[in-house]
Amino acid sequence: MSETRRKYDEEFKKNAVKLSYASPQSIKSVADNLGISENLLYRWRQKYTEEGGKTRYATLEEENKALRLKNAELEIENDMLKKASAYFASLHK
Repeated sequence: MSETRRKYDEEFKKNAVKLSYASPQSIKSVADNLGISENLLYRWRQKYTEEGGKTRYATLEEENKALRLKNAELEIENDMLKKASAYFASLHK
């Protein structure tokens, strides 16, 4: 049976990361206390600093996602223009 995916808000993630850095407990015990997996907490630590700010990795990841979206939009526009130019070229023959 598949489990429903839980979504956590950004504030929860930041606080979890802050707690993981501030606590003398291991990452595993902090994650268990929060009811999340250890791997999830490690991924959040890649995205947020001890103070709760975004890391360079998170910033680059967001920029990459935005660029991929823009690239996909431009490819669609380019395909539409190619089809339109082929259509209009066929009318002038």
